[in-house]
Amino acid sequence: MRHRVVGRRLGYGPSHQKAMMRSLAGSLIKYETIETTVPRAKELRKLSDRLVTLGKKNTLHARRQAFKLLNDHSLVKKLFDEIAPRFQERPGGYTRVIKSRFRAGDNAPMSVVTYSSRELQKKEKPVVEETSSISEEVKQGVESELAVEKGTEANAEEKKVEATEVEAESSVGAEGS
Repeated sequence: MRHRVVGRRLGYGPSHQKAMMRSLAGSLIKYETIETTVPRAKELRKLSDRLVTLGKKNTLHARRQAFKLLNDHSLVKKLFDEIAPRFQERPGGYTRVIKSRFRAGDNAPMSVVTYSSRELQKKEKPVVEETSSISEEVKQGVESELAVEKGTEANAEEKKVEATEVEAESSVGAEGS
């Protein structure tokens, strides 16, 4: 029975699980998005959220606790200086698990793990000009079509003038021969 047992086994022993989660957490901090199997991603979400919470505290003790898990000073620095400040106003849910595909070799369900604010920073709202009514939009469309037609009429007239000039030159050239 699994009474009071927390977490997934993932098919390995405890030392291997701990090493695998450390490695996944380090890769997530380093690259900010990784692809792994769904059960691993769900376990990683718990661990990475705990690390971001430590990063939000930004104390020496929190840095030492994060180093104890990550075992790399550059990752701890990036966690505390770049990643955690993004989530200062957010109360939780720092990572997102998105199911992506099934792996080709063993058909394992795969997912992408990324920080939640990563997509929000990249998305920019398009600038939309507001018009007061549909009639104004129609007028703008008609005006743009008329401008295009006037431009084509002007181009047609220029082509006619060029054609007459070419004919005149060729007839002058024919007379001189």
